[in-house]
Order: sequence, then structure tokens, then C-alpha cells
Amino acid sequence: MSIEIAAIRDAESGATAEIAAGLGFNCFRFSVPDGEKSLEILWAEEGFETGTRRASSSGIPLLFPFPGRLKKGVLAWEGKEYHVPEGDGAGNAIHGFAHTRPWRIVAQTENSVTGEFTASIDDPSILEMWPADFQIKATYALHGTTLSATYEATNCGDAPLPCGLGTHPYFRVPLGGGSADACQIHVPYSCQWEFADKMATGAKLPTEPLNAPFSATAFDNAFGDLQWAGGTCLTSIEDPESGVKITQSFSEEFIGVVLYNPGHREAFCIEPYTLIPDAFQLAAQGKDAGLRVLAPGESFTAKVDIAVAMTK
Repeated sequence: MSIEIAAIRDAESGATAEIAAGLGFNCFRFSVPDGEKSLEILWAEEGFETGTRRASSSGIPLLFPFPGRLKKGVLAWEGKEYHVPEGDGAGNAIHGFAHTRPWRIVAQTENSVTGEFTASIDDPSILEMWPADFQIKATYALHGTTLSATYEATNCGDAPLPCGLGTHPYFRVPLGGGSADACQIHVPYSCQWEFADKMATGAKLPTEPLNAPFSATAFDNAFGDLQWAGGTCLTSIEDPESGVKITQSFSEEFIGVVLYNPGHREAFCIEPYTLIPDAFQLAAQGKDAGLRVLAPGESFTAKVDIAVAMTK
């Protein structure tokens, strides 16, 4: 099996990226030159580009119209129930529709590519599972050793669209050094959302920002009350042995992050979300967890930059 892959390159820095248009427009490879070698920034399962691997477990899955879990796969909305197939092994739907389906490439240059997924065009069966038609568009561009992403979500239907967007990057550890455990991780939040059975209860618990070595991390949690500077939140992973530091900065549309340690512990996920997982249930209880409801024709745009620097 083969799927459509888009490759982009920054001519000056030599940085490259590959995006699996045929599987969720997943940017599964981002490499920067490191002497005579290439440094891989993202972790992806071997053979991901064949399209036969789990869509949410490599690279940067794009999660829309909901990131995280939807309890029992049921969305109760405006007097009607919508049923989404189970996906987490525990009876819940997870991560929406866009990350598992082929996208269309609508524009490409040497250093950038834009992909698009529209439910009514690319998989009309989704319209039976969600209240309104939608389009998600993503552009990846390389500028030096920075991978910039712009995401635009639009209500293409004639009814209100409840939605949220998340990205799920798997950052490789170590970053050129010999020890993943020594890598230092920084995420500037000040609360943790309380979860029960992997679902947010709506309670927020004060907590200190994450400044810790990878060895001290064991996460599958959502955090909020982020710290902002100039309209962006800055997170980072630094490998003290190699001197490589990656920063991920994102725009204020993202109200929280999910942190996750995959079982193989060859990567660490810092996932910006525009809502807290299953914000639909919380909204029904009168609790604000970031749920967006787009009117017909309405859009929102969010941005993420992943930059690589050599500190030695």
C-alpha cells in the first residue's frame, strides 16, 4: 500500500519535512542538518508512510472536530444524538475524523504545502456522525530550521458546528545525545484539569509549571491556565548533551495542552488543544472548557511553530 506524500525543503538551511497527505495530512518527518548527519525531530513508527500504521501514534496527527475522547462515542447536541465509532479500546470515540482520512493537496511550493479536508467532499459519511459539515485546512512551511503550521477550521454547513482542534506532535528524545532521560522539558501551565476515567470532570487543580527531566515524566493529562508572552505560549525540550533545543510556540486559540508519554518512551508529546477533552459534556453542565460553536460560514485560525536551535 502507498499513500500520497508531500516533501518540502528550505534551500538555505537544508531542513526538510514530509507530510502524509493520504493519512490525515500528518507531518511525520521533520529533519535539520547536524554536521554531516540529519537530526530527526519527530518520532514516527517505521513504515508509517505506507499508510498501514496507527494514524494517531506518529508524527503530528491533526485532531478535528474534537481532540481527545468523546464519552461512549455520543455527542448530544440540540436535541439529537450523534454516534461516533469507538476508538480507544474502552468504548469512547477519540480524536475526531480528520487524522485517519486522506486529504487533498491544494497548493505547494518548494518550502510549503497546503492540504484540505472537507467532510461533505472527502467523506460524506461523517455528516451522519456530526451536526454540521466542516473543512479543515493546514499549511506547513519551512523557514530556516523552523517548521511553521497554520490551521484553519470552517463551518461549511447550514447548522452550528461544535468543534475543537488539537495537534499531537511526537517529539523524539533524545535529540542527538545519548540519553532521553536527561532531556529537559518545559511547559508553562498553572493548573491541571481533573480527570476521571480519562474524562475531564470540570475541576481545575492548581499546579506548578513543568520544568523537569524526561526521566521524571509519566503523563496522560490535560493542563491549562497557560503563560503567554506576545500572544504565544512557549514550550521546549532540550538535550543537554547534544545542545539541541526545540521550542514549540502556539497561538492563543489553544487554551490548554495534553502531555503524553507513549509506552515506548522514545518520544514526548506536548499537544496544544483549543478545548479540554470532552468539552461537549462540560458545556452541557455550564462549564467553559473551550468548546467553539461556529456559525455557518464562520472560521477560526490557529498557528504553531516548531523551531530547532543548536546551543553548543
